[in-house]
Amino acid sequence: MSAAAALIVAAVLAGCGTTTYFAGRTLPPSGIANRVLVAIQNPNILNKGALQIMDAYYDIRSSYNGKIPTFSISGYSGALPITIQNLPEQQTGAVYGSGDGSFTIINYATEAVSGKASGLNGLSSSIFATRSEAYTFAANQASHMFTVLDKSANGGYSFNLPGVYRVSVNPGGSVALAFVQNSNYVYYPRKLTAAQTIAYSGGPSTWPMAAVDCEPQNAPGWCLFQAQSPDNTDATGNYYGAPLAFDRPVKAVFSADGGTAYVLNCGPECGGTTASVSLLPAAPMIFLIGQQSGLFPTTGNITNIPVPGGASNALADSSTLYVVGQQLQQAQGQTLFGGNLSVLNLSTNQVTSSVSISDGAPGAVSRMIVADDNTLWIGMTKCTDGVRGATGLPDGCLTMYNTSTNTVTLLEPYIGDATGIAAVTGLHKIYTAEGGQVYIYSTVDGTAIDNQYVTVTGVAYDVAYMDAASDSDNTVY
Repeated sequence: MSAAAALIVAAVLAGCGTTTYFAGRTLPPSGIANRVLVAIQNPNILNKGALQIMDAYYDIRSSYNGKIPTFSISGYSGALPITIQNLPEQQTGAVYGSGDGSFTIINYATEAVSGKASGLNGLSSSIFATRSEAYTFAANQASHMFTVLDKSANGGYSFNLPGVYRVSVNPGGSVALAFVQNSNYVYYPRKLTAAQTIAYSGGPSTWPMAAVDCEPQNAPGWCLFQAQSPDNTDATGNYYGAPLAFDRPVKAVFSADGGTAYVLNCGPECGGTTASVSLLPAAPMIFLIGQQSGLFPTTGNITNIPVPGGASNALADSSTLYVVGQQLQQAQGQTLFGGNLSVLNLSTNQVTSSVSISDGAPGAVSRMIVADDNTLWIGMTKCTDGVRGATGLPDGCLTMYNTSTNTVTLLEPYIGDATGIAAVTGLHKIYTAEGGQVYIYSTVDGTAIDNQYVTVTGVAYDVAYMDAASDSDNTVY
């Protein structure tokens, strides 16, 4: 059902006393069927954060008849919200506040706060919750801690991991990976059985050789393992002798079937040597008890696919991996980085094409999302500091890439860092947060759509389409 049709059905049903619309979802209190959630920092002198709802069908912040001037998430009190993890299938969102370290769960059906995570260690540089909300994984770079919140155990586990700054979690909520800045190693947590808790309770000397920390040490419930141990041993102590696979790994995305983790090796833009994608089997890294299959790493070499254009973010779409990075180049007598998109065929493990896109900060987290009309949208930060800015080329922060024609449209003019993108599927538009404000673009040709009725007071930092058909409509962080 199209978004327009869904709106009509919702209105008809509401008139008949029914409050559901597509996919059996409940019509929310606002009565809006196509909602974009906007994370706003410092909306007024009294609050440091707010979550405002826009009507993405009419592109307005008010009710259609103008009687209600704005809609927002009830009960939200986080400071400086920076990311929205969008889970429309579960009618849930998870919002991280960088000002107070809050991780707030939003109920999309009630348009209200439904809970907050407790047990986090200070401010998180990266954080994700599983779809079930049973587990939360966070990296605190300042305190050098990787944290696992486990609802089933009614507690949290904090592992000592100096320099940890990013986490990646698979869509199925069964694998989590942790990444350390300026490191060539990847780490993964695993929940322990009762027998393992007893066996590992004697301290580090009783842990598996690839374990870097088990907590609590006198009766561990979880352990953190190194995916490729420096001594070439797996989690049970067996020697495998494979050469080191990673080169400044920064994050991972996962295959559609969940069987493979594509680890992005940032390479030169993160101070390393070679940008590439490493293919890791996901089954040995499953943290759920009794669901692992095999040992990690397996004997033999880990497959590495070179990506000369850089690899600091990626989005998997069917049999294609779209890889974004910053490529080292010479321009105007300087060594600078230029934005690049590489298209990787996952059937052949070959890069089939590479195109220039908006520049960005080397190694920084870009924004990526697939939208209508065969378009892939990419948002960058600090886009004026690269090759384009130095050579007088267009240096806006937002790129529209047509996946069917392999063509790039760079959106101009420069209006600030692109920190959020939401694909309003079915309506042929996207919402963005750029330079602290909300903008709208057509996915047909990239033209700007009038945004005067969705502008906000404060700094708009992220956006999410609450009424998307699936969880795949989620900005890649």
